Amino acid sequence: MADQKPNRKKNALGRGLGALLEDSPSKNKSEDILPEAVKTGIFEISLEEIQVNPYQPRTHFDKEALQELAESIQVQGIIQPITVRRLDQNEYQLISGERRFQASKIAGLEKIPAYVRTANDQQMLEMALIENIQRENLNALEIAHSYQRLLAECDLKQEELGDRVGKNRTTVNNYLRLLKLPPSIQAAIRDQQLSMGHARALINVEDVDKQLSIFKKAVEEELSVRKVEALVKSLNETKASKPEKSGIDPVRKYELNKIQQRLASHFGTKVALNANEKNKGEIKIPFTSTSDLNRILELLDII
Repeated sequence: MADQKPNRKKNALGRGLGALLEDSPSKNKSEDILPEAVKTGIFEISLEEIQVNPYQPRTHFDKEALQELAESIQVQGIIQPITVRRLDQNEYQLISGERRFQASKIAGLEKIPAYVRTANDQQMLEMALIENIQRENLNALEIAHSYQRLLAECDLKQEELGDRVGKNRTTVNNYLRLLKLPPSIQAAIRDQQLSMGHARALINVEDVDKQLSIFKKAVEEELSVRKVEALVKSLNETKASKPEKSGIDPVRKYELNKIQQRLASHFGTKVALNANEKNKGEIKIPFTSTSDLNRILELLDII
């Protein structure tokens, strides 16, 4: 990582990607090789001469979406050039635009329009992270990892990071807290099985086993964010009231309530379902008349 003065680096980052590019140090590997006139600008560059960005925060590219972009490129061409830095003669490295780069390969292009800029490793990291975050094309977990890298590798505080990416401190903190979730939940966020809303609710469950139990139910039953929040609230309220050890687990209580609702719908009358911590209990089905009783018995296939 290049040795840059911290104040200059942070100020450049605060002014956006353009400032980072303009403030790039005058010394670069290619400067002793290339004349001034060809160091920066827009050029048609061979795809074979471009390396991927090692600082790219996006870890997953949807194959179907890439194919759709490739088909669009075959018809419309590249509308927005990618951005690269020059490493050496006929050797470049991506700064931003990897989806366009990969889709162009699929589309069978040999060359691609590119902005050629001068940037050191530190600026590469900052530009790649911020460019992707600002485009909002990362999933919640990738954003969280990007924030963490900006804090750790660019020596920023949360307040400073919020200013850089246009988010308040609370939002930044919510993303960073995702990294404290169990690996299986993080994987579900990455694979878009869980939304940021689901994840924020699960973060508030301290007990990992309870957290995983609610997570599993949320995925299997495709629960809405509101229902997950209700489960977490019920769990936390039960904990706050210090129930007896024999109390029914909130997740189990939620399951029993759903069964009770299904029974009530099936029999067309209010049904009482009671169970204890040992899964023993009773079901009460009230009836209002002899004909109502016969109706329930028919549903039970008793008569």
